[in-house]
Amino acid sequence: MTLKKRNTLTIVLLVVYLLLLTGIIIFKLPFYSPEVSEGLRVINLIPFQGSFNEEGHFLFSVVIYNVVFFIPLGVYICLLKSEWPFRKKILPIFGLTFTYEIVQFILAIGRTDITDILTNALGGIIGIGLYALLSKIFKDRTAKMVRIFAVVLTICAVAAFTYLFYLTHFVMGRPR
Repeated sequence: MTLKKRNTLTIVLLVVYLLLLTGIIIFKLPFYSPEVSEGLRVINLIPFQGSFNEEGHFLFSVVIYNVVFFIPLGVYICLLKSEWPFRKKILPIFGLTFTYEIVQFILAIGRTDITDILTNALGGIIGIGLYALLSKIFKDRTAKMVRIFAVVLTICAVAAFTYLFYLTHFVMGRPR
């Protein structure tokens, strides 16, 4: 596969990933319902303050999801711009997560939270580190192995997203 075809595949995978991520973060898909959006504009600047439920239990799963959902971004940046230094690779990660938080604030969907910015950035940084680790293991075959894994994972993610969307909007959402 030529370099141009490899980059095209990586860009297509990145676009699919960003569409899924935007659907999840901005549009609260696949689970969106009008009740999810309270129509409030809330900014939380205290890390992890909004990570507790009404009973005072820490919502560890929310933090983990924020980290996991952004790991692919770090990997894709490394695939497309492997020559960039670490500092330059983290800028788009912070930029994207900050943009998502600003859009949530403007649209009054969800809450603008510093915890999300920190955990999303951590996920992207883990993705960069994961790619570096895989580079040590696979050497020159790293990009090829990661692309194969990314194709499989993207197909699984799109299938799961579509199935959950179908369930929440057409099966469970039907009036009885």
